[in-house]
Amino acid sequence: MQNMSNEFNRLVTIMDELREKCPWDKKQTIESLRHLTIEETYELTDAISSNDWKGIKEELGDLLLHIIFYAKIGTEKNEFTLQEVINGVCEKLIVRHPHIYGDVKVSNEEEVKQNWEKIKLKEGKTSVLGGVPKSLPSMVKAMRLQEKSKQVGFEWDTTDQVWNKVEEELAELKEAVEMGVKAHMEDELGDVFFSLVNYARFLQIDAEYALEKTNKKFIDRFTEMEKEANAQNKFLQDMTLAEMDALWNQIKLNRKKA
Repeated sequence: MQNMSNEFNRLVTIMDELREKCPWDKKQTIESLRHLTIEETYELTDAISSNDWKGIKEELGDLLLHIIFYAKIGTEKNEFTLQEVINGVCEKLIVRHPHIYGDVKVSNEEEVKQNWEKIKLKEGKTSVLGGVPKSLPSMVKAMRLQEKSKQVGFEWDTTDQVWNKVEEELAELKEAVEMGVKAHMEDELGDVFFSLVNYARFLQIDAEYALEKTNKKFIDRFTEMEKEANAQNKFLQDMTLAEMDALWNQIKLNRKKA
């Protein structure tokens, strides 16, 4: 624990020195850092998706640096200190875990989540959905909205019920397509996506992660198809769809055999 304290203080000291002496660091504001923080967060998610522990360690360090940076700027503007940031999250964790730091009894993780949402409402939140950031990617936001509404009992009972809802939304999308009204098609397609995210959640699958795996699979196969075409002295844009499809299927077959 002492070594951890020493390393943390070392990082804080380095941040103080950079803020005082480095021209770039001196210029930064919370606004200028915002997009960089978003980028670092996505780099962390990429490392997690790849199960790249070395990358995870590096990206966690970058995010920690950003936290120290924001706290430094907050201190300069007399808004808050790093100590207040740390103490604030400590107090929040204690208050929201009464089954650990109080006399509340829970039997499973779902009861922990339900208590968490109840405590947030007591703290002044006006809706159980209020803590979902507006800027979250839509698929992640859908999952978080569903998880939070579940905590007050707004939830299907079975996976079959959820799949029936998916089929219902697909039928409504088909009707909208037949009508040909774009705004209606857009609404119904959104409902299909939302119901599929819900179905994934019932299957205990992270819909965002599943889609990202498919994205990566598509990138891998498509770039391999480009390489195969080049090996045949061809360009994809000069090939027919049937020829490209044959290459694609061969690559899929090769991957399965590997």
